[in-house]
Amino acid sequence: MATEQSYIMIKPDGVQRGLVGEIIKRFEQRGYTLKGLKLINVDRALAEKHYEDLSARPFFGALVEYICSGPVCAMVWEGKNIVAAGRTMIGATNPQASAPGTIRGDYSIEVGRNIIHGSDSVESATREIGLWFPEGITSWTPVAKPWIYE
Repeated sequence: MATEQSYIMIKPDGVQRGLVGEIIKRFEQRGYTLKGLKLINVDRALAEKHYEDLSARPFFGALVEYICSGPVCAMVWEGKNIVAAGRTMIGATNPQASAPGTIRGDYSIEVGRNIIHGSDSVESATREIGLWFPEGITSWTPVAKPWIYE
């Protein structure tokens, strides 16, 4: 079975609102494996590097300020189709367009306070994981794996 990894970040508003446990619970209950986790205060250089593809957009400065405004919970999740499935679990960037049952659909109202980021492709995930976890991630296999995957 081929697995992939995704970078998931609970943004400052999600951390401040006490949603870290609930979001982790959703990924764990779905059957995905947590491979990396840290709570960090983001410096400007890291925020700008993470969002460099948006640097020409008018909201770039505000986005960088927002990500640097408080701690974020940086995570690496692993499992079959985690990038696409993670994006589905997260919901649309604009919470008003997110279905109930998605993280943003259940917990967000404003696009500028949408509580979570998820990699949009396997390539982006690889880049983001390298950026946020330069020290590497934990290698382990959960005992429940045969009960999740055929």
